Amino acid sequence: MNQKKAVVLLSGGIDSATAAAIAIDRGFELSALVFLYGQKHRVEIEAAKRLIAFFKIKSHALIEIPTGIFSSALTDASRGVPRDREPGGDIPDTYVPARNILFLSYALAFAESSGAVSIFIGATAVDYSGYPDCRPEFFRAFQEMADLGTKAGTSGKGIRIETPLISLSKAGIIRAGTRLGVDYSLTHSCYDPGPDGTACGSCDSCRIRKKGFLEAGVADPTRYRSS
Repeated sequence: MNQKKAVVLLSGGIDSATAAAIAIDRGFELSALVFLYGQKHRVEIEAAKRLIAFFKIKSHALIEIPTGIFSSALTDASRGVPRDREPGGDIPDTYVPARNILFLSYALAFAESSGAVSIFIGATAVDYSGYPDCRPEFFRAFQEMADLGTKAGTSGKGIRIETPLISLSKAGIIRAGTRLGVDYSLTHSCYDPGPDGTACGSCDSCRIRKKGFLEAGVADPTRYRSS
């Protein structure tokens, strides 16, 4: 029997790995999209490749967005990654302008072209850094746009934007993934890794990751570099 097809946005992190595991558990045949968008490092790309092998995803593509499109602490060599930042307040300098809009647009084109019925993205609105394109209202708006702007949508066979983690904390995500057998030692979260791939331990993403494993009661497999 033919499986339903879905596309997953795979960043190499905890959230996208868990979203992929959930999609597979729900019976989808996955294709994965990985994005090179001018990041200062390629560690997350290597993590995504490890996850593709782990999940045995046969169909996958690395999409390279031209450098200079984005301005962010994650892409600009002249801007440092914030550390030990207090939660809340302004949108942090690690925000990448319209990143999820572009990523989902590529995924939508790929999904419609390949016959996929769903797109999975590991966004969460609970433990996150305050990015506007991670909120439920953003995904509702994108879904409406996708339904209006594609042949699949206008013919009543719209491609569903799936956000299975949107209401989960990082601890909840880790517990869910652990139940599904996700190997989190393959993942990477740090915004500013060392040359050997070790995590800094003090950027927003590292702090959320540490807190998540602690609250989930799951051993943290991350290699943090010495301060």
